Amino acid sequence: MSGRVFSIVDVFAEDKYAGNQLAVVRRAEGLAGAAMQKIAREINFSETTFVLDDKKHRGGYDVRIFTPAAELPFAGHPTLGTAFVIQQDLIKAPVRKVVLNLKVGPIPVIFGYRGGKPDVLWMKQIQPRFGITVEASRVAPVLGLKTGDLDLRFPIQEVSTGIPFVIVPVKTLEAVKRSGFRADKMAGLSAEEKAFLLFAPQTYAPGNDLNVRVFAHCYGVSEDPATGSANGCLAGYLARHRYFGGSRIDIRVEQGFEVGRPSLLLLRAGEKAGKVEVFVGGRVILVARGKLV
Repeated sequence: MSGRVFSIVDVFAEDKYAGNQLAVVRRAEGLAGAAMQKIAREINFSETTFVLDDKKHRGGYDVRIFTPAAELPFAGHPTLGTAFVIQQDLIKAPVRKVVLNLKVGPIPVIFGYRGGKPDVLWMKQIQPRFGITVEASRVAPVLGLKTGDLDLRFPIQEVSTGIPFVIVPVKTLEAVKRSGFRADKMAGLSAEEKAFLLFAPQTYAPGNDLNVRVFAHCYGVSEDPATGSANGCLAGYLARHRYFGGSRIDIRVEQGFEVGRPSLLLLRAGEKAGKVEVFVGGRVILVARGKLV
């Protein structure tokens, strides 16, 4: 493994050591999947990415994403963080777009700049797929809540932009803070046995629009401080169900306050002719560089 370099970045972070940390390993073309899995397990972040080659293929950079437990077809903060590292270390110049070739397909990342340095990065996710709805009385106990804590004006629904999440509208920030995953209450759930995203229209930080909490035990992540894939599902959900009164959204979402890593995600979405377009944005901060030995 000598010569393989890696970077550690904070994604969806306004300050260093906030957001969701990611390790990006370059020059990984000679690594087998089992070796990548082992590295991801040893690093033990929610995800680790591997850039297979320093050169483009099919218009983008080939990338694989692993949690400590399994390979993923897509994940949000690894997509933004990896695109940032590619721009900084390989392209080494301002660029409008970097495309990552992931298992789910090509995902473009659009770069914004401030003072010549990357500012907000945006990824366009694949069109959301809207799945089953779930009864509140079945979901509330799994999350340590009562049915009355949930906002029943809107459905509890599975949504996927590559990875499925059950989207759960909650009335208050207090209920989100009180929530927690209860594996012993999962009996009776079948196809719904995915990760859960809870959201409430009250926030810790002024200027934010929603507070979000994500429990992803089925993906080997007990609680994520910032989840781009889940928030992409949320963006599609909010547009489809007119949560803010219309079919277009442009909002600020906070996540990770309960685990001490406050994060900020920017969501844009719109629905037209039955199709929903989703963008998730955020900032990326370099933390460290090194080499695998």
